[in-house]
Amino acid sequence: MVQPPSTLAHASPADIELVHVSKRYGDALAVDSIDLRVPGGAYCCLLGPSGCGKTSTLRMIAGHEWVSEGDVLIAGRNVTLEQPAARGTAMVFQSYALFPHLSALDNVAFSLKVRGVARDTRRKRAGELLELVAMSAYAERKPAQLSGGQQQRVALARALLNEPRCLLLDEPLSALDPFLRVQMRAELKRWQKELGITFVHVTHSQEEAMALADLVVVMSHGHIEQIDTPFEVFNRPRTEFVARFLGGHNVLGTNGRLFTVRADHLRIAPHGIAPGTSAGGNGLSRIGGLACTVREAEYQGTHLRMTLDPLDGSPELVSMISDADYDPQRAGPGARVTVWWDEQNAHPLAA
Repeated sequence: MVQPPSTLAHASPADIELVHVSKRYGDALAVDSIDLRVPGGAYCCLLGPSGCGKTSTLRMIAGHEWVSEGDVLIAGRNVTLEQPAARGTAMVFQSYALFPHLSALDNVAFSLKVRGVARDTRRKRAGELLELVAMSAYAERKPAQLSGGQQQRVALARALLNEPRCLLLDEPLSALDPFLRVQMRAELKRWQKELGITFVHVTHSQEEAMALADLVVVMSHGHIEQIDTPFEVFNRPRTEFVARFLGGHNVLGTNGRLFTVRADHLRIAPHGIAPGTSAGGNGLSRIGGLACTVREAEYQGTHLRMTLDPLDGSPELVSMISDADYDPQRAGPGARVTVWWDEQNAHPLAA
């Protein structure tokens, strides 16, 4: 395993804290008085749909957007009015923004050249960082001669040149094909652990956030819906928005209460077979089952994704069942089935 250069190996991670931070663009409120603390050394993903405020939040941490209200603190120091270069952060942009006329090595070394560092010194330092990201063999190639994943590695090496305490990444994997995206996810996680610095990563991909983050921040319409570990966010979503955005959940209601049941916890039996549930005390189990019609059954390799229409007019439900448990004769499209769930698998949502 490639070891980080010694100057980065002992980098001290920095906490990031946002206190009542808002961002306005004219009359539009992009971020609405959010509070967030990212512990030093954590991998944090800002997750949400386009327009939710996650990129504006990242750019305010970096200093590329001014805060309309509130404060940004890094390592306990208020940096709200400081320029990006004074914050101890570095940013990897979605477009990578490499100079097309410079080699990979000179792209990485460019900021040292601007500061008047001697050629041999800056190229040695840039070479160490290219080694860290496994790009030494491509040091003399120009960006047009590199794949998207290789360009991303160069951009990352360039961002690490000034030994940041926080690395900020704006959808760094979105331009890559699915296979390379999975490979680069693993690389990003490894680099973050080796470097020991704080990563804040913007993404709209639920899968990406679940795979990478220690801390997931789900945003919607400029607000934070939930801050938690990937496990907690997926298994215990706080709001209806989080449950629906993450996918794999059914949002149901009974007695004026909303709750979720994961798709893989929704149980199905052919019509006429009574479900074996026990009565519960919180009203969230479905005693006797819910009659539905199977709209479609989509084969997805290890399992089938079944879309179900309740006969009482409730919103559609989704169930994930194993290939071995699927009976196309009795539960295929158009069939009537009974659906139920166990009380312990029903998770109440916040009001």
